[in-house]
Parts: sequence; C-alpha cells; structure tokens
Amino acid sequence: MTLSWLDALYAFAAATAVAALLTPLTMRLALAIGAVDRPNERGLASRSTPLLGGLAIFAAVLVAGLLWLPGLTRPVYHHGVLIADAVHWHGILLAAAVITLVGAIDDRFPLHPLVKLLGQIAAAVVAEQYGVVVREITLPLFGAFHFPHAGPTLSVIWLVAMMNVVNFSDGVDGLAAGVCAIIAGAFAVIAFDLGQDAAGVLAALTAGASLGFLVHNFHPASSFMGDCGANLLGLLMGTVAVTGDLKTTASIAFALPLILLAVPFLDTTFVILKRLKYGRPVYVADAEHFHHRMARIGFSVRRSVMYLYTWTLMLAGLALALRFFPYTNHHGEINVGWCAALVAYGLLVAAASVYLVYVLEIVKFRGRTTWQSNRRPQAAAAPDGADGEEASGSAEPRAATRAGASRRG
Repeated sequence: MTLSWLDALYAFAAATAVAALLTPLTMRLALAIGAVDRPNERGLASRSTPLLGGLAIFAAVLVAGLLWLPGLTRPVYHHGVLIADAVHWHGILLAAAVITLVGAIDDRFPLHPLVKLLGQIAAAVVAEQYGVVVREITLPLFGAFHFPHAGPTLSVIWLVAMMNVVNFSDGVDGLAAGVCAIIAGAFAVIAFDLGQDAAGVLAALTAGASLGFLVHNFHPASSFMGDCGANLLGLLMGTVAVTGDLKTTASIAFALPLILLAVPFLDTTFVILKRLKYGRPVYVADAEHFHHRMARIGFSVRRSVMYLYTWTLMLAGLALALRFFPYTNHHGEINVGWCAALVAYGLLVAAASVYLVYVLEIVKFRGRTTWQSNRRPQAAAAPDGADGEEASGSAEPRAATRAGASRRG
C-alpha cells in the first residue's frame, strides 16, 4: 500500500471530524454512568465535567486508521542488520483499544496505580508484538547503537513512559490535546521526510483526533479526555516516535523526539523530582505541574495554555529546522549561513525555555500565599458543580485543572 501526503491529509481531516462530532456523545455517556470529574482541594477548578472524551479520540483514530493505515509493512535492514521489524498497523489499533478500555474503566471506577501500570504494560506489549520495536538508535557524533535483544524491552518501557508523560500533562483545559496536536503534526512532517509514510499517516490522524477533541476541551472545557484519552495519546505518540523517527538511520533522528516532547517531559521530570525530594510517592498527584505554577503566579487558564502552546511550537520549529535546514551537505562541509541561522534559532528556543523554567521555578513564589488564601474560601463557598471563581466575584478565572487529577498526574 503506497501512501502519500494526500492520505495523511485525508486521515487528519477524518479524525478531526469524527472526534469533534462524537465528543458530545461521550459526554452524555459519562454523565449517564457517573464518569464525572468533580472539584477537589488540589485542583483549581470547581465545576464538574464529564470524562471519557478519550473514547471519541479512539473512535477517530480507529476510523481513520482502518481507512488509511496499511495492514502490514515489511521489516527494514541496514547493512544486513534488522533495524525495523515488520509493523502491523492494524495491530497497533488493537493496542490502542486495550489502553482505551483500561483508561475508561479507571475513569469510572478508579483503579489502583499498580493495576493501571499493568494495563499500560499490556497495551505496550501488544504494540511491541505488532512491530513497535527499536532495534537501532543513531546518535549525532556517536553513530549507531544496536539493540538486537533488548529492543522489545526498551520499546515497552518507552511506550509506558510516554503514556504517563501525557497523562501527567493532562491537567488544564486544552493542554494535553493541544500539545499533542502540535507534536504529532511535526512528527508527521518529519516521518514523511524520513520515508516513514505509515508512521506519518498515524501521526497525522493522531493530530487530527487531538484537534477535534480540543473543540470541546479548550477553556472553558465541556469535556475531559480522562485517563482513556491521555494514555491513548501517549501510546500513539510513543508509537509514532519509534516507527517514524527512532528507526531511521538519520544522524539527528534520536534528538528529534526528545526536542518535540521536551515540554511534557520537563513537566513530568520536575514533578517527579519534587515528589522524590519530599518523600512522596511519584504516583500521588500534587499541585506542582507547570500549569499549577502559572496559576500561582497569576496566569489565567488561556494565558497558561497559550504560553505552553507557544513553547511547544518553538520546540517543534527547532526539530523541523534540524531536519530541513541545509546546514551541511552530508559530506562534512558546513553551510555557514544556514548553520548560523540554525544556531541563532536554537539559542532563541533555549533562552525562551530557560526563561520559562526560571519564571516557574523562581518567580512562582510571588503570590503563592495570596493564591492559597484565595482558593480555600472559594472552594468552601462554591456548591458542588458551581464555579468558585464566579462565586467569589473574580472577573477572570485562574488556571483550571481537572478535579479528578487527585488520582492522576
């Protein structure tokens, strides 16, 4: 099955439409069975919101995937070494179904963290069995590293990590869906350029499903994707990274996923380190994510999300620049002009990243006491399902998180 950019665009459009159209149905289902996110003392929101939006995302991925993804692609060899297993793309949809089911159950009947982890491992193993395996990684300046035996295990660890990274970042209206749409869109462009067309189509339909759900998830959100959506997007993003970038022999391939995923990875890393520092279990939620810190500084929901969108877009631009800027002729000769442009943009992105981390880590202390003192009276005064900020007379609601985050990242 020969794929083209046109297939990716069709898959993107179809996934966007399906997710946007089906999300209201998942909202009705969530309300009917009681899968609702309610306010809690850790969150900043005070309005109950239906979960299970991830079911609409899965339906979008399933429809577009069955229509435009190939059934099976051949294994890839490099100098006689297997670097990419045969990928059964419809099998990846089965893995997506497994993690969506586990997440949906957790959204209605909260599961023990160990049970959720086992569900994530099961979905990752299914994906690995259908070809999502890293056999070789090429690092800039160091060359290729082969994993003839450890590849399957490393791939499962990577996929489980990605599920948790996206799940951790899903804590404010529109954040996870928007960030995943941006990252998946960049992955699609890069994967097609690297000749990984099927991975490019998967990335495109993932971006479309995220964008379609974002119609209902942007602030003020009327639906949350829940664990079923966050874990699903994490699995798909991890799959795209493995099948679309890590399996290539391009010298910059390993760096691209790390750059694209820097924002959710940094958020997760800071949160885990903070929990370890204070002796708290890493799976117990707290209020130390980037969006929480922005709220303490005084950012509104939309301002917080737009800052993180912009940061992600800048990093996506850097990944695309690394792939497409002709800064070398691949024979050791450097194009000074393009190389200077790449370095300049890289420094700009690095400066913006350092600045944002500085603001969130240092300036966050400004207004912390005021924020905490203001939140408690609002939470106490607001009835179940009411908006605490509106009850207190605030003209601009602060960054809202899913109330159910007390049992999530």
